Amino acid sequence: MPPARATERAARRKTVSLAALASMLLLATLATSACFIVRPPPVAQPETPIAGFDAGKYQVQKLIAALAEREKRLDSMQTPAVMEYTAGDQHLKAKEEIVVKRPANLRVEAMAPFGVALLLAAQGSELAIFEPGRNRFMRGQATADTLYRYVRIPMAPADAVGLLMGLAPPEFALNGIADSVSSDGAMIVASYGNNNTASGTRELGFLGGNLAMVRVTAGNAGGRVNYEVRYSDYHDIGGVMFPYVVDATFPAAGSHVTFRYLRPIVNGAIPDSTFVLTPAPGATLMNLSLDDARAFANES
Repeated sequence: MPPARATERAARRKTVSLAALASMLLLATLATSACFIVRPPPVAQPETPIAGFDAGKYQVQKLIAALAEREKRLDSMQTPAVMEYTAGDQHLKAKEEIVVKRPANLRVEAMAPFGVALLLAAQGSELAIFEPGRNRFMRGQATADTLYRYVRIPMAPADAVGLLMGLAPPEFALNGIADSVSSDGAMIVASYGNNNTASGTRELGFLGGNLAMVRVTAGNAGGRVNYEVRYSDYHDIGGVMFPYVVDATFPAAGSHVTFRYLRPIVNGAIPDSTFVLTPAPGATLMNLSLDDARAFANES
């Protein structure tokens, strides 16, 4: 018989071999099981195009949603500005102080070299004008005619406020779907009213994500443009993008007016009294609703 010590060593080697074999079998079993549990990620399938999908309209709807959100955040604006007006052979350039508050409040001070040349204030449908040089005070309805005569914008106050603040006009339904989308150079243009020639068309142009153009075309008038406004030189003012240049053309009036804002403040506190004027002592009073023969009366 072999010595006892050799037999013990052999037994230990046999036990270790059996343990190693058992471990190998266990690992092989786990690996085999994993083949049934772990699956490769599915291969991404291309999206199925939606019938009638228009990528241009989808892009425009995002821009219009951003414009509507911007509109909600804007309440007022005040700024010194340079106004430049041309119509035929007329040309006027003046420094102005402009204050607007939605929906239809407007105040404009036109400056002369030695002070204020004209002060206009509109509150809703009421308008007042003071000419210090003549000590003349006028009052009447705030119409497109009166605003055009004194501040060179042939629009009612609500439309004029929107023009000056870079907002879509009230008749533009920002929750509507554009009838068509086109491009004008780098600008993307959304058109509305294409299917109703009697009411004309309305167009919004976007450039760099901002409103760059508003254009309204008359219906049944050979496609004549009522007005076109271009916006540029946007700056971030307190998280709101705001244009420093407003350039408006009014073909029916044959006029063109540009406003270059110098230091605009948006959403500042503006009291309602800002848009109310009272006559100076001894002022000549004029009712803008009367004809010239009856307009003047010294009621002081």
